[in-house]
Amino acid sequence: MKILLDNGHGENTPGKRSSVWPDGSQLIEWQYTREIAMMVEHMLRKEGVDVERIVRENLDIPLRERCRRVNEICKEVGTQNCLLISIHCNACNGNARGWEVHTYLGQNKSDEYATVFWYTAKELLGSITKMRGGWSDGDPDWDSNFAILRDTKCPALLTENLFMDNEEDCRFLLSSEGKLAIATLHAAAVLKILKL
Repeated sequence: MKILLDNGHGENTPGKRSSVWPDGSQLIEWQYTREIAMMVEHMLRKEGVDVERIVRENLDIPLRERCRRVNEICKEVGTQNCLLISIHCNACNGNARGWEVHTYLGQNKSDEYATVFWYTAKELLGSITKMRGGWSDGDPDWDSNFAILRDTKCPALLTENLFMDNEEDCRFLLSSEGKLAIATLHAAAVLKILKL
């Protein structure tokens, strides 16, 4: 299976950053998700996994182009042989906390993979932050009509890695321990999926 990593937004995307905290630190999502994606890529390559980041540019690559890139790879290696993981950080009202995973509407292979991700995240983050599940259809992923999930042909999931506008979540994300935990959960979940 080929693992495709989407690191989301670019440097010219407005917003998509935390507050500047009292110590002067700030999480800027496009930088953070690229760092995490590179860590995940490195971890998976060490395990012999075929992995590719679909966005290497720092600029914001439009969703249509990101989806096109994914579908082009699917055409080359086969849709059933790909898994797309889009990496993000959440934001809400400054009070919300936690980790969640999204798939496109309905039940399909993406839901099975997202369940592996959710429980892997629970193992690594459950004592640190809230695990946010969208259990309305019996599994923990949230059904979402996001273009990166809807307009790509292979199984796809989108992770929301804690809330960057919550100071406690954000401080963990910015720490070395937090970065390692977020990257590790993605790599560990992929390795579990490859053994299914």
